[in-house]
Amino acid sequence: SDIKELNPLRDYPRSEFNDITSGVIQPNDVEVVSGKFVLEENDKTDLPEEFHDCLYVYERRLDNKTYHHIENGPARLKVSDIKKDLKRMESHMIKQAESASDDIREALEDIIGNEKEDTVVSIDTAAQLKAWLEKHLEYVDENNKTEEDRYDNLIAKLECISARDAILRKLRSKLPVFVLFSNYFRVRPQLHLEHLASRLETGVLDDDQYDYGNKCLLDLLGFTARELSTLGKAAEPNANDKAALQNYKDQLDSRNYQLNAASVKLTKEIRDVWAPDSSRDEASQLKITADGQYLKVVVVDDLGVEIELDQRSEGFQWLVSFFVVFFAEAAGEHENAILLLDEPGLSLHALKQREFRKTISKLAKNNQTLYTTHSPFLVGPNELDMVRVVEMTDRNVGTKVHQTVAANDPAGLLPLQEALGYDLAQSLFAQKKNLILEGLTDYWYVDAMSELLNAEGVGGIASNIALVPANSASKVVYFATLLHAQKLKVVALLDSDAAGEAAASQDTLVHTLGNKAIIRTKDIYSGAVKKPEVEDLLRDTLVAVAKEKLGWDVQDKASNQVSRPIVDIFSKEIPSFSKYKLAKEFLKWSRDHDLSALKASEVEQWKSLNVLVNNALK
Repeated sequence: SDIKELNPLRDYPRSEFNDITSGVIQPNDVEVVSGKFVLEENDKTDLPEEFHDCLYVYERRLDNKTYHHIENGPARLKVSDIKKDLKRMESHMIKQAESASDDIREALEDIIGNEKEDTVVSIDTAAQLKAWLEKHLEYVDENNKTEEDRYDNLIAKLECISARDAILRKLRSKLPVFVLFSNYFRVRPQLHLEHLASRLETGVLDDDQYDYGNKCLLDLLGFTARELSTLGKAAEPNANDKAALQNYKDQLDSRNYQLNAASVKLTKEIRDVWAPDSSRDEASQLKITADGQYLKVVVVDDLGVEIELDQRSEGFQWLVSFFVVFFAEAAGEHENAILLLDEPGLSLHALKQREFRKTISKLAKNNQTLYTTHSPFLVGPNELDMVRVVEMTDRNVGTKVHQTVAANDPAGLLPLQEALGYDLAQSLFAQKKNLILEGLTDYWYVDAMSELLNAEGVGGIASNIALVPANSASKVVYFATLLHAQKLKVVALLDSDAAGEAAASQDTLVHTLGNKAIIRTKDIYSGAVKKPEVEDLLRDTLVAVAKEKLGWDVQDKASNQVSRPIVDIFSKEIPSFSKYKLAKEFLKWSRDHDLSALKASEVEQWKSLNVLVNNALK
């Protein structure tokens, strides 16, 4: 009742508002919003079984009137369903009535004469028809079973309309309230109880957003501002008046105990989000105290220092205010409400946002929750079935909410892509020992050769070492830094070409890993190539595989240009050359061959590489 009503001037699309002023469109024909609700088990209590699988539909139109109906329930009665029976009943009554025949005919004509066949019989029409039947019951021949049954069937059908209306009213009473939590509802760290009580009582609010947050805080405590203010003014009674003294003491104890209970509850809930895995944090304890006319909200840190709430971070203030308002709302008249959160936790640190997402899931167990966000940290990769992408690519069409994880505008998917990318990056931190490689093809070669060596029992890469492709030599530095920051063991394998040299010489990489953890292909290569790449460690075998499987014949060039990297030769001689195709063919080849199919020098090089990697990651 305290929500502002819709105003066509403010709420109708401005570009089409002329349709309203010119009368082309009437506000009572414009559906602003409609919601379809599924019945829970407790909603079905006392409902006829044929209504158990129905949907309750509630809508509001631009003229602020509301309408409701039932879908998937029994069909609604139309005039055509009863008109023939009514006419036959009319004829029968007229034959019996004699002098009252005109009254019978005119009365029925007044009720349904102007109704169309497909018109649904309204509750008012049903009441008038029932009254018409009952008034003229004396003209139904009780010895005529056909007309007696017709009368009973008509009465039953008309009473079903009243019953349906009663069901609608019952479902309307169960309709949940939607509560929009605003980022602006804040709890003041210190408030004067007398001033707040006066403002709430008179309705003169100097800052209704602040007052709303403070009112919720008082609701949570179980006091009104006036009650706390009065307790703060109470003078200590005469020491000889034991009853008055006890009453005074009980009042103060009640206030202190309730403040303490609220403090404990808030502290627990906030710590679950703010510092779930730490006993030492700025949210060590939240404390609500009353001193005379002042109610204070302070934060006690792990040193025991009390600091006013507004001196803490913006994100922490928002979190405290959210829980205060939510608990007060959920425990009051909005119990079982549907919560609407618009961009929650904007001022929270990214990792705190991820924790807050878990809190939203907990809240949703008792209060269905919908929230909008641009933050990838508030999108859970395990909750994609709940995600709806919202976009507006054309103002003439308007905003669309997709039913699936899809969008025409790439910007609409960006938060989702970022969320998945972040979680994919986190999966890199699953292993304690990691070998970072320049790219995917390097990963395939290293993994395949490790399998061949392990199959012969001659020392492949240890099974507890994860292979991590970085996509390019320049990105090896980023991956190494990220993994090392997680206190994981890291070794990097780099080609000895220009890109590999540039990456290996970066101070950041050397400082992060140390020289022993940076392995160069030239460290284990025994051939004539001055700047060997991973492919050069399998030079002869790759030339043979490429000729046999792909028809790429560079054997003569490779034999005559032994100091030239094999990838350079393939790139120059084969127009359609692809490093990926070559690596994939080697993978297939390795499944059908063993170490004996490789050159002895190649096997020794890979043995040396694996020894270096395993030793560096011990």
